[in-house]
Amino acid sequence: MTNGAPQKNREFPTGVVVALVVVLVAGGAGAWYFAQPRDTANQAPVLTQEAKSYVRNLKLSGVELKATDSAMAKSLIEIVGNITNNGDRKLKLVELNCIFYDPYNQVVLRERVAIVRPKTGSLLPTETKAFRMPFDNMPGSWNQAMPQLVIAQIQFE
Repeated sequence: MTNGAPQKNREFPTGVVVALVVVLVAGGAGAWYFAQPRDTANQAPVLTQEAKSYVRNLKLSGVELKATDSAMAKSLIEIVGNITNNGDRKLKLVELNCIFYDPYNQVVLRERVAIVRPKTGSLLPTETKAFRMPFDNMPGSWNQAMPQLVIAQIQFE
């Protein structure tokens, strides 16, 4: 029923609608962020029991440490060598932990490097492959010695 009085427009102000949408999106993004697993650095794949048993079939040989000076007055450190698969399984990935120390035997750098990977091809049984691991971010406190090389992961095909 109209009594002759003008009717008021009952729309929400645009600013309130925009603010409400922003709050909902931010809340959803926050919920998603906090639902993600934490500490991903420590969630690197571990050496499975099957891989641990297979490590005895892998042999590193001819491993050498090389330093090359670059044009930017920086040294490129390389570790080169060969890996041989003396087992009966085809490997699609082999990763090493390279652990560098200072003169006081304190760890100054730890890097995980793939020496066999799908991009460069699998390592077949009885096959030997050359590998090269470059490092251009060596700390000044490094003792200049060969790092400790530890097999960190093996994936079978």
